[in-house]
Amino acid sequence: MHAAEICTRHVVYIERKASIREAAQSMRSHHVGALVITDQPNGERVPAGIITDRDIAIAVVAAGIQPENLMVEDVMNRNVATCTESEDLFDIITTMLARSVRRLPVVNDKGGLVGMVSADDLYGALSTHLRMLSQALAREQVREMEVRV
Repeated sequence: MHAAEICTRHVVYIERKASIREAAQSMRSHHVGALVITDQPNGERVPAGIITDRDIAIAVVAAGIQPENLMVEDVMNRNVATCTESEDLFDIITTMLARSVRRLPVVNDKGGLVGMVSADDLYGALSTHLRMLSQALAREQVREMEVRV
């Protein structure tokens, strides 16, 4: 299973110059926990950063800073980890583990943003495979009982 098969294709993005309050409002209205900040160097929306609800809570709210006084670019993680559409489930998990993240923007061959894959997406995909494996094992037991009787 590859990123293209399990990612969410509707990715919410925001401009660098947006205020932190705008970012939080966008997360709330779109029911997401992360926004991708994009640049368009070659016509493709290329991930340049990411900001999460946790970033806002820790870097802004807990620090007592007014959200209107900061822009997204002041808080965003510029070292954004991504994966390609063709990466498989286990490569994605490895990247998430190595980078200590729960979400990865998915990019095409040109580096353009095409989706977002989250830990929840991975849990869903893995549980589907585990359910299928469980069914195969149960069928094997039934088949063996039929043959051996």
